[in-house]
Amino acid sequence: MSQAAGTLKVTPAEITSRIGGVLDQVRSLEKELAQLKGKLASAQGDELLAKAVDIKGLKVLAATLEGADANALRETMDKLKDKLKTAAIVLASVNGGKVSLIAGVTADATSKVKAGELVNFVAQQVGGKGGGRPDMAQAGGTDPSGLPKALQDVSKWVEERV
Repeated sequence: MSQAAGTLKVTPAEITSRIGGVLDQVRSLEKELAQLKGKLASAQGDELLAKAVDIKGLKVLAATLEGADANALRETMDKLKDKLKTAAIVLASVNGGKVSLIAGVTADATSKVKAGELVNFVAQQVGGKGGGRPDMAQAGGTDPSGLPKALQDVSKWVEERV
């Protein structure tokens, strides 16, 4: 107890309240970090707009967002769908050796391309699987080494379906 009190720079009687304060601070910093990751992913998403390719009137974009978590991927996806209008998009991130994927297809393109099928196409190449609705689907994988080729193949996959 005295070692813990020394580490926290409080008396032994104050340990419990100090730990509560430290936990509050950690939660606050985690929340702030999540917000900053979301802003970073959104900024990366804006830069990606120019990388979308046009395939028979459908904008296709497949990219990795560095440091993005699942929420940041979803937020960025929504913004990209709004800006690209008619699009099929795959976004990926790698955290701790795990691949997170999200695919989005604008409502006017779901008759040609389904997000669930698209995300599964990519997920199978990174040791995973996933699913979802025709307009939005998520997946995960365990083999980040396959991600660059999988993302590169998205345009060809879409082209075969439109």
